[in-house]
Amino acid sequence: MSVDEIFADHSAVIARAARELPPVLEHIARVLHECREERRALPAIALTADTATLTALGNDYGFERVFARQVEALARRGDVLLAISTSGNSANVLQAVDSARRLGCTVIALTGARGGALAGQTDLLLRAPSDTVARIQEVHSLCLHVICETLDGLIRAQEG
Repeated sequence: MSVDEIFADHSAVIARAARELPPVLEHIARVLHECREERRALPAIALTADTATLTALGNDYGFERVFARQVEALARRGDVLLAISTSGNSANVLQAVDSARRLGCTVIALTGARGGALAGQTDLLLRAPSDTVARIQEVHSLCLHVICETLDGLIRAQEG
């Protein structure tokens, strides 16, 4: 694929995402906003960020359980798990979703166009309209920023 073709593909996928995804993005932001209540500050944790934890869990439980074990330790009923997998079939993400479900968490997933196994296991599913990993990740990145900005707007409107 030439450089021009890559940019054209990117533009086409982003344009399609702009047409198809706003309702799901607004719904996701509302779900996240509704789980916010006045209380002490609570953590938002990226389960991928702690290399020592990932290595230890991978060694002790296998790579498929690295996120599930963290969810089991950290999540509580009413929390939201945001699961991201371009294929929707990542074993470690699927096991984290299973753990979150057992704990009573809301599960939101971002996948590629096919949705994979995650499609049937989430409360909300955002499918990037592409089967190309790079395009899916570009849409996911943009959507995460949209969710954050929309959520911020909802919070500011509430605080008024």
